Amino acid sequence: MPLVSIITPSWNVERLIGETIESVQAQTLGDWELLIADDCSTDNTAAVIESYAAKDPRIKLIRQPRNGGPALARQAAIEQAQGRFIAFLDSDDLWLPPKLERQIAFAREHRAALSFTAFRRINEDGSTTGRLIPVPASLTYEQLIKNTSIATLTALVDRDIAGNIAMKNEPYDDFCLWLSILKPGHVAWGLNEDLARYRVRGVSVSSRPMRSAGWVWHIYRNVEGLSLLKSAWCFAHWSARAWLKRREF
Repeated sequence: MPLVSIITPSWNVERLIGETIESVQAQTLGDWELLIADDCSTDNTAAVIESYAAKDPRIKLIRQPRNGGPALARQAAIEQAQGRFIAFLDSDDLWLPPKLERQIAFAREHRAALSFTAFRRINEDGSTTGRLIPVPASLTYEQLIKNTSIATLTALVDRDIAGNIAMKNEPYDDFCLWLSILKPGHVAWGLNEDLARYRVRGVSVSSRPMRSAGWVWHIYRNVEGLSLLKSAWCFAHWSARAWLKRREF
């Protein structure tokens, strides 16, 4: 049984998925499986994944029966995951080599149901690296609901502590998952180390700020069931943090 199951949805990333896979293969901790759920790509993404899987049995391609978006793709991978720890890595993002080793040691030290790390942005071709995006030491549910600190490519869930997890088929399914883990009283612990690279692409699902804001409002009102007043209060904080996070590359 692998220690870590890495959950990766993919769609039309034939130029980038190889670099993402190689960043996993370069990890200083090798006890992992990489579950890539391809969401009916129309390019050669699946073939690229298969070429890596043929040489490394830790890599598994899951073919989605229809294009359903990242939430359903992530859920398909989670359903096949065997590891105690669940890590998330999108198909155009990258990890630095010590990411898993450092974060798992940190998560065990804090008995963290959910942990996350600092990261830097890179541009689409990877030629420019941005500033360090730091993270707070910890987040409760009430803090997270007003916060943008947990980037998907940095999140690590300990299923021995968090229990079974499942993605909601909602926009910002990752944010919904973090909230569901913390709502019973767990704390998310932040490792303020530079361990990942988030690729900024114009075609990413969450690349439009106004659309992202609408999704967050939907989560407040329709997923979390917050009152209008509390939703407005949380949204004001979330918006300010989102603007500060985006103000500089």
